[in-house]
Amino acid sequence: MPKYFEFKVAGYYLYFTSYCVIECMHVHASDSKLTETGSAKFFVKDNGDTVLQKRGVLTDREISKIQAFIKDNYIEMYLKWSKYSEKGYFGWEE
Repeated sequence: MPKYFEFKVAGYYLYFTSYCVIECMHVHASDSKLTETGSAKFFVKDNGDTVLQKRGVLTDREISKIQAFIKDNYIEMYLKWSKYSEKGYFGWEE
C-alpha cells in the first residue's frame, strides 16, 4: 500500500491502496497496520479541501489536523497518486 509519506500525521499514516485507484484521489488514515478497519477516508478536491467519507476511529481533532495537512500538501500527494491512477480530484469532470 503506497504511503503518501513515511511519517505519521496526528498519529496515523496517510496512504492509498493499489485497488482503490479506480476512484478519484483520496487519502486513507490508519494506524501502523494500514488496514481499512477503523481507518478514515478523505476525498481530495482540486483546491486541497477534503470531503470526509468515513471517519473511522479518528477524533474530530485528529480529522482537523489531517485535513489541514492534506490542504498544505495535496499537490505533492497528488503527484504520488497520479503515478498509480488516471483519476483526478473529487468533483473533477473528466
